[in-house]
Amino acid sequence: MATKLERLGEELEKARVKYAEWGRRVKDLEERYSEEENSVIHTMVHAANLTPEQLAQIIAMATQGNVGAYPERMVSENEDYEEEDRYNDET
Repeated sequence: MATKLERLGEELEKARVKYAEWGRRVKDLEERYSEEENSVIHTMVHAANLTPEQLAQIIAMATQGNVGAYPERMVSENEDYEEEDRYNDET
């Protein structure tokens, strides 16, 4: 006849096995969730046809609390240089 201590020991061991199984399952689900989240972000960026610079500008605006705002004019680095050249030509 098993003592109360032995039964508790057996239950504890079973619980530890289940705990390890669930830990692996949680880790797997977290990884899959992260991969899917990255895939969704990637799809949204490409659907909006954003350059890395434009995406950085939108993220910076969101960080400042301008959530949902889209810059009226997104300036690429080339446009900045062109504007600077025009200014220099005029002076």
